[in-house]
Amino acid sequence: MTKQEISEIKKLLTPRNCSITRICGCYVDGEKNKKALLKQAFLALPEEEMFKYFEILRKNLSGTCGKNLLTLEFPLSSEEEGGTQDFLLRLRDSKLKDDALLEEFYDKIISAYEYVGNYLILIVHDIYDIPGKTSDGLEMEDASDEVYEYLLACICPVELSKPGLSYDAAENTFHNRIRDWVVSLPETGFLFPAFHDRSADIHSALYYTKDPEELKDSFVDALLGCPLPLTAGSQKETFQTLIEESLGETCDIEAVKNIHEKLNEMVEEHKEEPAPLTLDKQEVKALLANSGVANDKLEAFDHCYDETAGERASLLASNVLNARSFEVKTPDVVIKVNPQRTDLIETRSINGRECLVIELDGGVVVNGITVRPSSNDPQES
Repeated sequence: MTKQEISEIKKLLTPRNCSITRICGCYVDGEKNKKALLKQAFLALPEEEMFKYFEILRKNLSGTCGKNLLTLEFPLSSEEEGGTQDFLLRLRDSKLKDDALLEEFYDKIISAYEYVGNYLILIVHDIYDIPGKTSDGLEMEDASDEVYEYLLACICPVELSKPGLSYDAAENTFHNRIRDWVVSLPETGFLFPAFHDRSADIHSALYYTKDPEELKDSFVDALLGCPLPLTAGSQKETFQTLIEESLGETCDIEAVKNIHEKLNEMVEEHKEEPAPLTLDKQEVKALLANSGVANDKLEAFDHCYDETAGERASLLASNVLNARSFEVKTPDVVIKVNPQRTDLIETRSINGRECLVIELDGGVVVNGITVRPSSNDPQES
């Protein structure tokens, strides 16, 4: 799903646009025991509670695509009778009114979700009457010809409030505050089916994780049955390894600068597209070739890619490119440069020593003090 598609669904989770039909939940303690169940019409909730649930549900659709928000594809086996996608379809079509299906849903989560402490499983059912759009993108509320029926589920930690003192207005004094159990924002969750091209896509789901480096593989496998991509951090490490192993002894600052600049150009060219820029094996190879990497250095690239990332793995450009800075690091020095100005950095041999040279372009500030460039030029060799 794209950022725009996620935003469209997120807008439904407001008092003005809400069409949620039902909310259900299960409170689970640290021993995996069901302590309490919740099920009722969403619009029957008190207004104060409704706002709290909106905050939780909206958080489930927040974050960065490709990091916190991952579009997962269902394998064909999961769509067969008894598969994970088939189960979710039956749960959706029940509109959360089938107690047996709800119990099975809770049991699947409880058996696979690893968490130390108490947590609340929440799930809502909604039917979105998709408004039509004009050619220039304006919504037409009375021109809908399709509905999007979906489930949005999340798992929220439930923790004791912090100890402290509280003011008692009736007695005009302070007392030790009574600690109670508080529902926190979700750690993980999913939207099913996914919302693609402003329509339901039953072949995929949107998965949310608060920690992009902790995808909870066993939980996803048990509940969704979808293969997971590499985490954002793993994608970056994989890309770095591919460059180091492909370039070998020719992996110098100039070569890395060229790759960074070419990738940055690709991102700029793609920025108007709704979907994030994704690179498969051949596109990464073409990037290296276009950056000046010699053909003999690319001979072993395919094998290296398959071993490091996986033959069919793709890398998000936003996960492998640091758009905020270009960093040069030594054991004693870290230098960060505007990624658009890598031309300011070069290597040069000075007095027989390999040096990193940075052009002082404009004002120079050291420890908050504006300084003037030295007029003494070192002797070059």
